[in-house]
Order: sequence, then structure tokens, then C-alpha cells
Amino acid sequence: MNKDDVKTYLLDLQERICNQLQALEDGASFHEDRWARAEGGGGRSRVIAEGRVFEKGGVNFSHVHGSQLPPSATAARPELAGRNFEAMGVSLVIHPRNPHVPTSHANVRFFVAEKPGEEPVWWFGGGYDLTPYYPVADDCRHWHRVARAACEPFGADLYPRFKTWCDEYFYLPHRGETRGIGGLFFDDFNELSFPRSFAFMRAVGDSYTAAYLPIVEARAATPWGERERQFQLYRRGRYVEFNLVIDRGTHFGLQSGGRTESILMSLPPLARWEYNWHPQPGSAEDDLYQNYLKPREWL
Repeated sequence: MNKDDVKTYLLDLQERICNQLQALEDGASFHEDRWARAEGGGGRSRVIAEGRVFEKGGVNFSHVHGSQLPPSATAARPELAGRNFEAMGVSLVIHPRNPHVPTSHANVRFFVAEKPGEEPVWWFGGGYDLTPYYPVADDCRHWHRVARAACEPFGADLYPRFKTWCDEYFYLPHRGETRGIGGLFFDDFNELSFPRSFAFMRAVGDSYTAAYLPIVEARAATPWGERERQFQLYRRGRYVEFNLVIDRGTHFGLQSGGRTESILMSLPPLARWEYNWHPQPGSAEDDLYQNYLKPREWL
């Protein structure tokens, strides 16, 4: 197990993703913010804002460590109690300006807990999911084709397992709807050898831009108006609800003393809520509710 190799890969992944996203802009660029954590470790946050394509986007690298995990972590995994831990990863959320371009999220991460005289406990996690406002079925199929291709070299069962896990994880039970059209989600992944598990995480991380950038390029020039903008802001409210109420990564970061600004960079710059709103039957907005905010097979 080589933790330095994982860190080197994650820093390079952040660099490559930022360069590819920035290439779609006309002048807007990522602002870098390096930070340190009093309890141990730190990170490198990069944020782009007010671009022609991306209204706000954040691509964050963090590497934190400490001698004690929060109770929420050791309650589910008692074998971690009394161990030093390290957690490192790249996490990103992109909020485009055009309502016809979906929001996207991705992350890949590595966790290890160690204790003298005992074998380390380690795993990888990550995935990506797509949140369209005015979805195009071909885009959804492309997104899932890329996700399946990333998984296939490591086992035919991985894509269907992690696709289902994604549908179940990115779900708002208080709304009775999924956050979007899913993708991949995996956690506590150590069922292969360390080199193969690491290779799988790399395959997922490397495939994100292949899944997302063609969709951005295809939809960024689609005309839109105030109706589409207001619906985009309304649906962004669901994104806020999920990230603050449900997301395990947000909870872990806040409870373990992480940097709040970096943890909450996933939130959109603007969102809105409206009491008891429902889309007009048969409208483009209703199409999202009827055909996309529920698990379905795309391939």
C-alpha cells in the first residue's frame, strides 16, 4: 500500500479536470485557495465563478489526518476506534449557467486507519452523478455508457451494483425523488487487491470528464429564458437539501473539523424554494418529474 501514489494521482486529477473545464470558458478561470487544518492536514480548493459556461464550480483536493475519528464514524465501524486515520480525495460540483446543461458531481477518495502492530484498515470510494433540469435521453445514456465502460475491466457486476447504489444514495426520501439520473456510487471498496482497487478508483476518476464534457459542449448554446432560469433555481434547492440533510461526505467533513468553506463549495450560488409548487402536466418541467427523477435502466 503506497499512500503517496494515491496522493500524487489525486493532485494530478484535480489539475487535469480544472484544465479541461477551464478550456470551455472565455476568460473565466479557477481561483486556487490552499488551506491547513489545525487538527492535521489541509487541502487545495479551486473555484470558478461567473463564467460564460459555469456559473460556479468547485474542484477540491483535501488530505486530512488525525488521531481520533468522530463518533459517527466509529459507531458504524467500531474496529476504527483508537486508530490514527488519513482521508484524502478530490471532490467537485459544477453548476452551469445554462439550465439545459446539467449540474454534475464527482468524487474519488481514499481512507486508511492504522494502529501499531495491526494491519491497516483501508478502502476507496467515489463515483459521479448527473442532475439535469431539462434532460435529454441521449445525454443520460452517454453518461451511463461511460460509467459502465470505466467499471467493466474490473468485473461485469460492478456497474450494475454501483449504479443501483447511486440511485439509492442520491435519493431525497422527504421528497420521494432521486436527485438526478444517477451514475456510480461506491464506498468501503477493498474487495480487490490494493493495486486493483486503486486502479478502479483511477478509472472512475479519469472517466468523469469523458462523461460530462460532451454534454456540456452539446447543450451550452441551447437558448433559454426566465422560465427555464426560475425552474433551474427551484431544482437547485433540491441540491441544497440533499447536500445539507443527507450527504455523508458533508456530515463527515463538518463533524471531523474540516474546512467549512471547502465542504460547502458544493452549494449553488443561487437557489429558490416555492411553497407547494407542481409542474404543469405535459410541460417540459413535468417531463423531468415523470420520467427522470426515479431509478431506471439507461443501457
